[in-house]
Amino acid sequence: MKKLTLFYDALCPLCQAEIVFLSGRNHAGLLCFVDINSQQYSEKETGVSCRQALASMYAQFEDGTLINGVDVFVAAYQRANLPTLAWLFSRPTLRPALNVGYQFFAKYRHAISGVLGPPALWLANRKRG
Repeated sequence: MKKLTLFYDALCPLCQAEIVFLSGRNHAGLLCFVDINSQQYSEKETGVSCRQALASMYAQFEDGTLINGVDVFVAAYQRANLPTLAWLFSRPTLRPALNVGYQFFAKYRHAISGVLGPPALWLANRKRG
């Protein structure tokens, strides 16, 4: 399986919780994580502006192929050995609802994260440590 780099917003507690959760399951080392607000993130190298990355989660395979939105979660869950979640997020019958739900979340993630993020981040850190 090809390595996958996830570009995420570390200013979003719910996004952080997801990254903490995935990094704790990254036993095979197939996932890398780059905060789009950090010096590590390069719009030039990815071809994705910070504005685009804030509007939808992007990831890049080691061969340079970009994916975004729900596809990122499918690929990440596969690499984090979460086959049930990967299967669920890849179901064609669920994809329209998942895409709409993700677009809503991405647009309002800071407001949603303000409520759900701190407990999710606490739980993810607690399970990790």
